[in-house]
Amino acid sequence: MNETASLRARAEIDLAALRANVRVLRARAAGAQLMAVVKSDAYGHGAVPCARAALEAGATWLGTATPQEALALRAAGLGGRVMCWLWTPGGPWREAIEADIDVSVSGMWALREVVAAATEAGIPARIQLKADTGLGRNGCQPADWPELVAAARDAEDAGTVRITGLWSHFACADEPGHPSIAAQLALFRDMVAHAEKQGVDPEVRHMANSPATLTIPEAHFDLVRTGIAMYGISPSPELGTPADFGLRPVMTLIASVALVKQVPAGHGISYGHHYTTCAETTLGLVPVGYADGIPRHASGRAPVLVGGVVRRIAGRVAMDQFVVDLDGDEVEIGSEAVLFGPGDRGEPSAEDWAQAADTIAYEIVTRIGARVPRVHLHATPAES
Repeated sequence: MNETASLRARAEIDLAALRANVRVLRARAAGAQLMAVVKSDAYGHGAVPCARAALEAGATWLGTATPQEALALRAAGLGGRVMCWLWTPGGPWREAIEADIDVSVSGMWALREVVAAATEAGIPARIQLKADTGLGRNGCQPADWPELVAAARDAEDAGTVRITGLWSHFACADEPGHPSIAAQLALFRDMVAHAEKQGVDPEVRHMANSPATLTIPEAHFDLVRTGIAMYGISPSPELGTPADFGLRPVMTLIASVALVKQVPAGHGISYGHHYTTCAETTLGLVPVGYADGIPRHASGRAPVLVGGVVRRIAGRVAMDQFVVDLDGDEVEIGSEAVLFGPGDRGEPSAEDWAQAADTIAYEIVTRIGARVPRVHLHATPAES
């Protein structure tokens, strides 16, 4: 029995596929640098191994949401440019500055805090000013942009910050032709032009996320930020499948069948008996549930490959387990139940699960919980 066969469940992470995806995305944006976004533990794939694989494949930046995620990359020995963008008052500004992390600034409160931390540390902070060009989340509104730029330039002249980037984020890049795309691009160009007229000389200007990297070349600027596409998932099924873009899914989620038993017709399955057997049949117990990140709202709908056949979950997903109706087939206990993967064995995809759960594939891979071990395959000596 191999090492992984004894695991209750595992998420196999194909680092060779990730490296290949990074190379495909770099080719899509050949004139720009590539930021590998490894927030939320690399969308559930394991931040440090994925970051190392992405850098090996040519990524020049790493991106995280929180400063804690960025600091964890530094603690793991990862060098190069790292950026984080989701800050709250009192955040670890000084630690980030001392770790040479680029920090995003969306408003005056953040600029004041980062300047104070840089003064205390005696090291200029690397900051990137974020413009809200229409997404309506983080970022500085156009009306407030002149004040923020002027204050940042004053801090730069005083030697407490270095403005390394100007950036924004799309609202609807996954909807080709949406009018907001052109509007946001035009506004971003205007806001960049204003900053540059005030003396800002950024290392990078960036706006493109995964869908924009794949479909909006005029949005590539100096740097593209690739998240979900790097993990081999299409940012929108309407844009195309992963294969359409030359991408390969990186995560395969597998569990070991824990029990197989025969039951009579009319037997209720799982909580609430939302599924009842139509005839005498065999059932297979798959020992993962919503505590592992399996969406309960995919109950009765999500597909699973068991015994070479794609079957549907029978009844409700419970906290630690769910059941599939094997339709009388005999499956060995310990056999693999493949929830999703690249499809090499006919298994479902993360997108299939997303459709069953009325969500997006981003959520399916990212929500897989910590008690499902990640098994990283095809690591190079430099990544081990």
